[in-house]
Amino acid sequence: MLWKCHFGKNYLSKLHNFDLILRSPSCMPTIPEIEEEAEKGAIVTTEIELLMKMCPCQMIGITGSDGKTTTTTLISEILKKAGYRCHVGGNIGTPLFTKLNEILPDDKVVLELSSFQLMGMEVSPDIAVITNITPNHLNIHKDYQEYIEAKKNIFKYQNQDGILILNYDNEITKNCAAEAKGKVIFFSSKQKLDNGYMVDEDVIKECDDKLRKHILNTKEITIIGKHNYENICCAIAATKNLVDEDTMIEVIKKFPGVEHRVEFVKEINEVKWYNDSASSTPSRTISGLNAFENNKIVLIAGGASKNLDYTPLAKPILEKVETLILMGQTAGEIFDVVKEEAEKQGKQINIYMVNNLSQAVILAKRYAKPKQAVLFSPASTSFDMFKNMYDRGHQFKELVNKM
Repeated sequence: MLWKCHFGKNYLSKLHNFDLILRSPSCMPTIPEIEEEAEKGAIVTTEIELLMKMCPCQMIGITGSDGKTTTTTLISEILKKAGYRCHVGGNIGTPLFTKLNEILPDDKVVLELSSFQLMGMEVSPDIAVITNITPNHLNIHKDYQEYIEAKKNIFKYQNQDGILILNYDNEITKNCAAEAKGKVIFFSSKQKLDNGYMVDEDVIKECDDKLRKHILNTKEITIIGKHNYENICCAIAATKNLVDEDTMIEVIKKFPGVEHRVEFVKEINEVKWYNDSASSTPSRTISGLNAFENNKIVLIAGGASKNLDYTPLAKPILEKVETLILMGQTAGEIFDVVKEEAEKQGKQINIYMVNNLSQAVILAKRYAKPKQAVLFSPASTSFDMFKNMYDRGHQFKELVNKM
């Protein structure tokens, strides 16, 4: 077979008169060359959409601005413990389309789905989860509404047998219920629900016709943070009809979390260091900060821009952070919003600007006090200094482990 490859700025100039075009998630369907071929009659699709259309077994899909990977991983671990052959893919793992002939009707497929994968999608999984929707990837999407509409494709093509799990505390996801064709299950960490799953103080509860059943205490769970308890609610709702409760609870209690997500690295001189490199938006960093009861955190933040508003991050930083260390392209933006909020509140905060991660870690070690935590949670993407968020997190852990 002869392969022809085209690279460079004009790599799509040879895209003419094809019947089928498979785009990668980073190749947006709104690119003029792609739109032109679609108008001519070409079928424009993706590896993940073809997989979903051809998949012989039940599919669970998870999307959201935050919490996708943790929720996806936890769901898959619960299913595996229950004895299912479980295939994990989408935005993580191996492209499952290449393993389609290995997937059997009694298996389960669990997919993490990004907005780029969902954009233009015309098929939805049997069970769909939206953890939340907040501004993200606005450096690539045309606007916030385009991002939201892409996320909605995870449930738009469900039928009346579909299940949609939604965050009741997020106004956008809450309103998605009106568009659902199948059953809607809510979860919340702020509201008392009549039906669904809720985090009520230190207890995760199942609510059914106003009856509330204790499932487990959050103090029994390894991972920390209310955002993770919400992810657990999603996993329970998604697997409730597939797994016995004892198995589910056993997995949840032992689940260690996912690398680069408020990941404990090391304790040095009574200071605990945490790697939260996956937090590439202000909302994720806010969740990371709120995972700690201690209000004297040393925060390392900053990175490459996604054209996001950092204003919402200012108040949580002033509430939870004693020392703020900033680096990267967004350092100035974060500095400005925190300084403005500090002046409004009449508060003071120690802020330091550094050139790289190594300098940030050195400063954090200097200013962190016993019983404090150092949290590396950039609130920005990684592409100014690193290959990706994994490279960024690994470099942070390497620097900490060398101390």
